[in-house]
Order: sequence, then structure tokens, then C-alpha cells
Amino acid sequence: MKVKNLIYALIIIVLGGFITYRVISNKSKNEESKKFGDKDKPTTVTGIVVQTSTFDNNLSLSGSIEANEQIEIHSEVSGIVEGIYFTEGTYVNKGQVLFKVNDIELRAQLRQAQTKEGLAGENERRAKLLLQKEAISQEEFDIANADYASMKAQTQLIKAQIAKTSVKAPFSGKIGLRSISPGTYITPTALVAKLVNTGKLKITFSIPEKYAAQVKSGSTIDFSVSGSDKIYTAKIYAIEPEIEVATRTLKIRAIADNTDGKLFPGTFADVKLPLNTIKDAIVVPTEAIVPVQDGKKVYIANMGKAKEIMVDATTRTDSSILILSGLKAGDTLITSGVMSLKNEAPIKVKVKK
Repeated sequence: MKVKNLIYALIIIVLGGFITYRVISNKSKNEESKKFGDKDKPTTVTGIVVQTSTFDNNLSLSGSIEANEQIEIHSEVSGIVEGIYFTEGTYVNKGQVLFKVNDIELRAQLRQAQTKEGLAGENERRAKLLLQKEAISQEEFDIANADYASMKAQTQLIKAQIAKTSVKAPFSGKIGLRSISPGTYITPTALVAKLVNTGKLKITFSIPEKYAAQVKSGSTIDFSVSGSDKIYTAKIYAIEPEIEVATRTLKIRAIADNTDGKLFPGTFADVKLPLNTIKDAIVVPTEAIVPVQDGKKVYIANMGKAKEIMVDATTRTDSSILILSGLKAGDTLITSGVMSLKNEAPIKVKVKK
């Protein structure tokens, strides 16, 4: 019994000693942490001194390039194609005959109609003489006169049909690939070719409705296309009179010169639309902005600590953003490590020049 009690006593002594050791060890670590711990150790960050500058407020948009004029060439009448008078992919002038549909039947109908018109004209002339002599009634003369007018209209109708057999270019431009050959039986639904006027090109794009009041007809825009470093210019000539409800955007169209033929309809354009120039603007790097639920915030250095400030930010470029309120010139803005910073956290700032 004494041995058992002795064993229990030894176990209690060992446990008590272990517990005492852990308590003393933890206390020592806590004191060391308070003295040299990470909590009060300042975080090294980089920053810039906020300065004002002149800001050209440009809006970057995507647009599409369209031909100034573009149509599909069709025949207005059905028949056999007897001649094609254009070369695919070449420039054609306004009024140039592109192809001809056989009109032999229409010309035969025209000769028949002209004969009937002549006979009706002679009948109308005789009826007029007889009416003057009161040999016929007014009604009989009116019938003869109506027959003559009907024959004249029939002749004009056939002439119009014959004119449609010669298809002409409605404007100057480049004609595309043809889908017919001489001898083809063509109908009005058959596509012959496409005619495109590329001497000038339209650039169509849309802007958010909040910028609608800042855009005016006659303003100049810059744009570029994929595969080229050249910057082109265009002039706004038309603005849609209403906002598109589905997208809350306003459609705008500009026109650009393309006499060198280096721009092609159907391509996308990167449009830069100048809005206004702001003097004494505050522009900061985008990496300094922290998005939050109620807007955007930044951190500035204030007496060795990070100070959280809510800002009103607007136009954004590839690397910077315009600040309307919240910052002032002379503030030291923190630009690195902002996502992990807390308000009043100790910091050490390396200011970039």
C-alpha cells in the first residue's frame, strides 16, 4: 500500500513540474513577443507623393468599321445573262453597266405595244375631229382617248422593263466576287456580287449614357486597328437621338478617310474618344485602389501609420485612375501591399521619386 501511494506521489510531482515548466515557458515567450513581436513591427511599403497634373480625359471604346456605302447587286428582272462587263475585285464607276439580261422578248413586246399605241393615237385624233363636227358623242371620244392613254402607259411600262435588263452601279466603289456567268438564268433573288465604297469608312461605337452630354457632332476621334501601329482619325457626324434601353448606351458614328485602302470594312477598331481636359487633376496608380462594398478606398501614410481614406474615383486608363475627391496634393499614397493593410497599422514607407 505504501509503494502504491509512493508511485502516485511521484506521478503527481512529475505532472506538476511539467505544468510549471510550460507556464513559465509560455510566459517568457509572450514577454518576448510583446517586446519584439510582429504586431508592432512596421510593414515596409512603397508610396508616392500625390501631385496634381493636367488630365486629358479620354474614353477607350471598341467600335466596328463599316463601308461608307455597301449593297448586294441583284437583277430586277428574270432572264438569261448575255453579258458581264466588270472584273471581280476591281473599281467601278457610278452608272457603269455591270451586266445585261437578254431582252429580246421585251423588245418584241415593245414593238407590239408601239403599234397599238400608234393605232390608238390615230383613233383618238379621228374621234376628236368627229366630236368637233358633233358626229359622235362626248362619251365615245372619252373612250378613244382612254384607249390611247392606256396604250401609251403600256409602252412606257415595257421600256422600263427593258431598262432594268441593264444593271448599273449605283455608286463608285470596289466590286467583289461574282456568282454568275454568261448564260446563267438569273432571278431577282440571285446575288450577283457585292459593291462596296471604301474611299471613306464609318466607325460605329457606343458610349455609356453618363457621357452622352459630353459628345458633340463634329468632334474628332482617334482609332487603331489590330495588326497596325498607325493611329487614324475620324470625325463624328451622327449621334443616335435616344439611349438604348437594354444597354444604357448611346450609339455614335464617325467617318474616316481611306483613300490609301489600308482599312477594311468588318474589322474592329480601338476608339479613343476625347471628353474634356481637367486641370489640377489627381491621378494615381490603379494598384493603390482597394475596392470595397461602399466604393473605393486608399491608404496614405500618417505619422508612421496607414490611414484609410474613401475616394471618389472615375475615369480609368491602363495604369492610372482619376480621383475626384478624398486625396489632396502632398499626401503620401501607399501603392504596394494595400490589400493586406489595416487602418492604423504601423508602416515604413519608401517613397518613389
